[in-house]
Amino acid sequence: MTETRTPIRVLIADDNRSVRKGLRLQLEAAGGIRIVGEVANGVDAVRVARAEAVDVVLMDMQMPGLNGADATRELLDGGGPAPAVIVMTSFAVDGYITDAIDAGAVGYLLKSYDADQLVGAVYAAARGEAVVSTRAITPVLREFVRRRGPKPDLDLLESLSPAERRAVAMLASGVTANEAIAAALHVSVHTVRTQLQSALRKTGLADRTQLALWGARNRLDDEAARSV
Repeated sequence: MTETRTPIRVLIADDNRSVRKGLRLQLEAAGGIRIVGEVANGVDAVRVARAEAVDVVLMDMQMPGLNGADATRELLDGGGPAPAVIVMTSFAVDGYITDAIDAGAVGYLLKSYDADQLVGAVYAAARGEAVVSTRAITPVLREFVRRRGPKPDLDLLESLSPAERRAVAMLASGVTANEAIAAALHVSVHTVRTQLQSALRKTGLADRTQLALWGARNRLDDEAARSV
């Protein structure tokens, strides 16, 4: 996998030295990525990310001092340019993950990733795209459904066209690939991409992960089964 842009500046935050070493070796072997630091706790993750103006932070969830969720929240609430945060965990169901995404992380990876998934996730996050471990998105969305408030965002929901609403409903139900959504709704991949981009503009959300979570909170996942 190659990349021609200016090297992506990455910070690795994990309290396990072996994990940090493995991440560094895999990312540096890919090219187009520069590791600007390694830290073992959330406090240092916030400090170094700000000092080094990193593009992407790989953030472990369970670290001493400040856990990954709280570090993500502090880093992204600090004002000014902020890096894309990818939270990482060993578990498919983890309250820390949903807290971190709610705080603004662009997505998450299970630590059972392979090298191509890791490098692709860093490239995608640097481009401002959502990063989702497909094996974990459904349980995480279910956790957000459990938490969601009783009142939907009626004005925003009504701003979506019926077709846009169906596309977001599929996303909220855990169907993340444009090709899979297109097949379920019997439309083209281009149509799905256009509908989701329009829904992002109307809702003011930053990426597809946030759109999926917003849809789940507003019970659009309940509509997904009726869309196919």
